Amino acid sequence: IGNMSSDPISTNLISVEEEQNMMPEDGVRCPELLTAVGDLHGGVTVDMKKPMDSKVFSSRLRASLSLWRQQGKRGVWIKLPIELANLVKPAVQEGFRYHHAEPDYLMLVYWIPETADVLPANASHRVGVGAFVMNNKREVLVVQENNGALKGTGVWKLPTGTIEEGEDICAAAVREVKEETGIDTEFVEVLAFRQSHRSFFRKSDLFFVCMLRPRNFDIQKQDSEIAAAQWMPAEDYAAQPYVLKHQMFNYICQICLTKSEKDYAGFSPMPVTTGSGKESHLYFNSRYCDPSNGHH
Repeated sequence: IGNMSSDPISTNLISVEEEQNMMPEDGVRCPELLTAVGDLHGGVTVDMKKPMDSKVFSSRLRASLSLWRQQGKRGVWIKLPIELANLVKPAVQEGFRYHHAEPDYLMLVYWIPETADVLPANASHRVGVGAFVMNNKREVLVVQENNGALKGTGVWKLPTGTIEEGEDICAAAVREVKEETGIDTEFVEVLAFRQSHRSFFRKSDLFFVCMLRPRNFDIQKQDSEIAAAQWMPAEDYAAQPYVLKHQMFNYICQICLTKSEKDYAGFSPMPVTTGSGKESHLYFNSRYCDPSNGHH
């Protein structure tokens, strides 16, 4: 579906008075429709970009919804830039609900059919990484944080952080270690991952434990977030009362130490291209399988 409006929205604010002045002499006029673009799932998207009076918007939205309902459309998405916040209330009054918000816009959605709403939910997970870095003296790179639950407890932990939008797991782990400790590293493997729920603004959380190989050893800690950083003997790190007491920390510690001592195979990243042409990474057990040459 292309442009549904016969009259593109003016670059200036369209007022109620101007809307009324456009009325034909017979006094009967069909309301203007909102500009919309069809999607691949039988729905439409309205990308509002120009200022509009909220009453004019409400009238056009009702007329558009009536047409879309007649056409058998399903989901309606309205993208409102932050400067058009005056249009949120009339959209909500017409039955729209919040879907997600970003720094510069808010997305509202409406399900037209009288069936179960199957519009996809907003992003459901936050993704984090923890970095296991060991030198040739069997010392683990550990930090104490200035903030968070472990602040002031004296507990030494692995460098951790949250993956940024558009960032790969392997790149995030290397970046976090560099930012927190000044240590340059080479990504080796994903050793394990943990999933938890309702942890951050009701979102689920994926946490990947990664092994990295250090390229230098002189620590330069990040003063704003890290209270202390050091190379700590692996046995001392594992023997901390906090690690022994808390099951998840203990398990992660044992997995990391097993990797350093025994034949534990994690998941290595391989650059790949998706069907849509995007660059990505496939994580797999490279010890027993090499998809690049068809051998396994």
